[in-house]
Amino acid sequence: MTNPIQNSMEASIHNFATFDDSELFYRAWLPNEQRTNQLSEKALILFHGGHEHSGRFQDLVERLALDNVSIFAWDARGHGRSPGVRGYADHYMDVVRDVDAFIKHIERQYNIPSSQMVVMGHSVGSVTLATWLHDYAPNVLGAVLGSPAFDVKLYVPLAYPSLRLWQKVKANGFVSSYVKPKMLTHDQEEAESRENDELISPDIAIRVLISLYDTARRVIADAHTIKTPVLLLSAGKDWVVKQTAQQKFIQQLGSTNKEMSLYPGFFHEIYHEAERARPIARAKAFIEDCFAAEPDQTKGDLIEQGENMAIYESLQQPLSSSCWKKYYYAVTAFVLKNIGGKLSEGMKIGWKHGFDSGVMLNYVYENKAKGRTAIGQFIDRIYLDSPGWAGIRQRGEHLQQSLIVSIKEKKRDQNKVTVMDVAAGPGRYLLNVLEDLNDPSVSAICRDLDVVGLQEGQTLAKQKGLNESVIYLQGDAFDPESLRDTIDQPDIIIVSGLYELFSDNKMLTKSLQGIYDLLPENGTLIYTNQPWHPQLELIARTLINREQKPWVMRPRSQKEMNQLVENVGFTPEKMLIDNEGIFTVSIARK
Repeated sequence: MTNPIQNSMEASIHNFATFDDSELFYRAWLPNEQRTNQLSEKALILFHGGHEHSGRFQDLVERLALDNVSIFAWDARGHGRSPGVRGYADHYMDVVRDVDAFIKHIERQYNIPSSQMVVMGHSVGSVTLATWLHDYAPNVLGAVLGSPAFDVKLYVPLAYPSLRLWQKVKANGFVSSYVKPKMLTHDQEEAESRENDELISPDIAIRVLISLYDTARRVIADAHTIKTPVLLLSAGKDWVVKQTAQQKFIQQLGSTNKEMSLYPGFFHEIYHEAERARPIARAKAFIEDCFAAEPDQTKGDLIEQGENMAIYESLQQPLSSSCWKKYYYAVTAFVLKNIGGKLSEGMKIGWKHGFDSGVMLNYVYENKAKGRTAIGQFIDRIYLDSPGWAGIRQRGEHLQQSLIVSIKEKKRDQNKVTVMDVAAGPGRYLLNVLEDLNDPSVSAICRDLDVVGLQEGQTLAKQKGLNESVIYLQGDAFDPESLRDTIDQPDIIIVSGLYELFSDNKMLTKSLQGIYDLLPENGTLIYTNQPWHPQLELIARTLINREQKPWVMRPRSQKEMNQLVENVGFTPEKMLIDNEGIFTVSIARK
């Protein structure tokens, strides 16, 4: 039975605009002193599970009884009182983007920095938080993950392959939850409350379920880059999600402060179970410890080796003759070079100029399959649609979005804006922006060491009628003297697709310092990062870079990349990421 709580706290209701301008609903439980305009300095942010809504956190808020802490909880898109088709999102990553928008809204609206926040989730909400911690590397104090749904039990053989096939047939298909309230909690009153709650919907879009599964696998595999303190609360008799995935996540987690607390016999709704006082008490103690912890003093320390450096170094080593992969990759490389390289135009360019070259990048952006015969064109289309190249094109779109936003901000205060890309190659995306803006007061400088890429860019600029607005210069992005060799001082500097090609953080720091010194006060840096790649080993063992050596990519966690940027004086402000989590585009201010 539900135990009565004394001194009930009442929530106020609000809305906020998320990344796509949708207005999402949220509740706020504010301390009494905040109601008299004395703002709380601490916040706890709650994220409900699938089908749920924020109103069901009322009991949890009261049981936590956190003094002088503002508590917020949203209704996710397509849930509760937020708009949208029930259980629907274009992709699960849209919900993660909503999290970042919600946190930034609380920072602005309530003047509470993320460094004074703890986040807490349940089920799908816990996975959303884990993904946000991984992808956005926020500076929060800690996270409580209740019954995280890293791997949902579907009980049907070949369920996920069948769902993927169904999605191809019916792009916006839905499934209904098989779970009955009595399978979620032993508390009969809570089960009845859930049964009669009109704001709970049983439906979930297949595209959300599949992308949730794929995203969770990615986050678990790369969880070693997450440094945030984490308390994971696991239900011992969970009919909804698999405990093995939770165990793998906590084992992989890179935080030095991590704990998995198991509650035998508990069903999935761990915050609404008959004996929920136990996990809630553990969560409260963890949250209070997070608020009481000493501030992190490592922010200004230069990272000598990032979390993924070991992966990079292992890929540089040849495989032993006893390893089957050695022969598999040798055959694959032979086929890619001698068949793909002769039939596919894209692969031909890669083998000639390097798969990481500016010429290759320009071809990927163009995205028009070419090749000898119809078979060659078919191979080229498969090549261009590979996860990495699809991510590159999304990165290009995010670069253009970020650049347009930055240019418009500059134009509010100045008449002319100069943009520089320090390793532009042909600079196709930059030319697209200039063409779209059609503003003679905006000019660009494209720099690169690759003369072929620069010549290709000049030809493209002339075709677009932009040769008066763009200057192409040969230069080294890692040489401060070379960076200063420019006609006009840039207001915005872009580093795109460069740093992930180099392993030495000292080189990056030298480049970033040169960029920082070149920019004026309030100047803008736009930089890309590659936190991970699903085909790292395949690429390293079979393809070549612009130096005709094995193309070994150097992933950096977003936390590592942000720290390098911060260490020279920049302040990261915004970030965009593709649905597969391969590439990020960030804006930082001097």
